[in-house]
Amino acid sequence: MTKMRKLHINELKRLTIEEFKKADKTPVVVVLDNVRSSNNIGSVFRTCDALLIEKIFLCGISSTPPDKEIHKTALDAEKSVDWEYCKETGEAVVNLKSAGYKIYAVEQVENSISLTNFCPEGKTALIFGNEVKGVSQNIINICDGAVEIPQFGTKHSFNIAVSAGIVLWDIFSKITGK
Repeated sequence: MTKMRKLHINELKRLTIEEFKKADKTPVVVVLDNVRSSNNIGSVFRTCDALLIEKIFLCGISSTPPDKEIHKTALDAEKSVDWEYCKETGEAVVNLKSAGYKIYAVEQVENSISLTNFCPEGKTALIFGNEVKGVSQNIINICDGAVEIPQFGTKHSFNIAVSAGIVLWDIFSKITGK
């Protein structure tokens, strides 16, 4: 059996916030459509930091930093990852489309693309929805497509923070080969 030793924090070669801001980013933007839990928002910030995601758009009822509940799960990732607030999710989507992004809801819809088969090309925006209602239909209507996470158990959904972790890791690894 191989001997293992837990790494010390100074061995992890983590970027400083300043280094993160200057680093090349994964060409992916996250849009949170009325996510109500600040803890979920903080978890998404932390995942976006870990995978060098470009930016997060916090829309509708989604809380924004500074927020102690966001900070509790983000652990300062809310300071490294760029973010912007939009009162209406549709405003963020329209602005991203005009900036050349392809927009995909992460949602269970007719004609969705299984995450297994999804290969982003160019600048991509992923919309994650409310914990109960998901991505709203009016936003789905203006998306270029939808990505669905395959599921095999009795439940039909993941927590939004878990969904973001699964989808962002998959796309990050496809884009970077890591």
